[in-house]
Amino acid sequence: MLPSMYSGISGLKANQKKLDVIGNNIANSSTTAYKSQRIRFQDMVSQNISQALGPGTNNGGVNGRQIGLGVQIAGIDTNTATGNMQPTSRNLDAAIDGPGYFMVAKGPSVFEEGIELEEGNTLPDDTKGLSLFYTRDGSFTLDSDGNLLTSDGYRVLGYGFGAIAPAEDDAESAVTKGAVTFVDANAALPEAGPLQTLVIPDTITTDDGVRRIQSFSIEKDGMVKAVLDNGKVSVLGQIAMASFKNDAGLTKLGKNLYQNSANSGEAVVRSSSDIKPEDEGYNAKGYGDMLQGMLEMSNVDLAEQFTDMIVASRAFQANGKIITTGDEILQDLVNLKR
Repeated sequence: MLPSMYSGISGLKANQKKLDVIGNNIANSSTTAYKSQRIRFQDMVSQNISQALGPGTNNGGVNGRQIGLGVQIAGIDTNTATGNMQPTSRNLDAAIDGPGYFMVAKGPSVFEEGIELEEGNTLPDDTKGLSLFYTRDGSFTLDSDGNLLTSDGYRVLGYGFGAIAPAEDDAESAVTKGAVTFVDANAALPEAGPLQTLVIPDTITTDDGVRRIQSFSIEKDGMVKAVLDNGKVSVLGQIAMASFKNDAGLTKLGKNLYQNSANSGEAVVRSSSDIKPEDEGYNAKGYGDMLQGMLEMSNVDLAEQFTDMIVASRAFQANGKIITTGDEILQDLVNLKR
């Protein structure tokens, strides 16, 4: 059989995978915070017809003679560049303008204990029974208890400043009984607590009684502040962010969620706003700003994708021609015997 036919087969397989990647990019061109992918090819092993010879007394050197045996996938890369910001005017939408990921979790709600960070702002092995995930999709929602959630019900993690805590008598209904206490946004911030699930309640307990929340805002550093019916402003918490040495190595799980892999590195959590630049553990400047009322769009370039699709389609056809041409040659060989 002709080796060129097997080279053609490898080309068909490789370009089919390229079309699969392009098709997925185009399908997700409107997906919130989607990161496009590209595929790279490399040649396969080559067969040596003759070895290279060095120059001698009577003759010059001779290059080796090799025949390649096809193509294979070298890698599938993720483009982690920030997409364009789309205004939504919805107060529960937040986009990250720059590096960083929201931290979300599935599992029991964490209030009093929380997740204490280790040295270097990394996560401990014990995450209090929570399964942690990361996302750039900031289209958050609230449930009936005031928990800040993703659209699939994953709880958003952040820092508490003594404001979010369950009532001692009934932890399940804490956020509807005035159990969230007032933290003056105009005063110096108290020390942040460990990572915990964030809550935006209906009411807050102040010195002059239980006050209703009229509105809330998410600031650039992730601080969530609420305006009460008496005009005072209270801190509710701070949305946490994480970064990775190699965020292109994160594992995609679907639902706009990522999980760290063996090659992404450990998650490094952004320091809370009570930590100043001169304090140990400060790393807030290495993260992007949160923009309320906006969502990050997909970074897919449709013009580039359609161009790549044309190239891949023609390459697929050309490799098919290699196989049909090889078949014609084999037919001629068979017909030599009449």
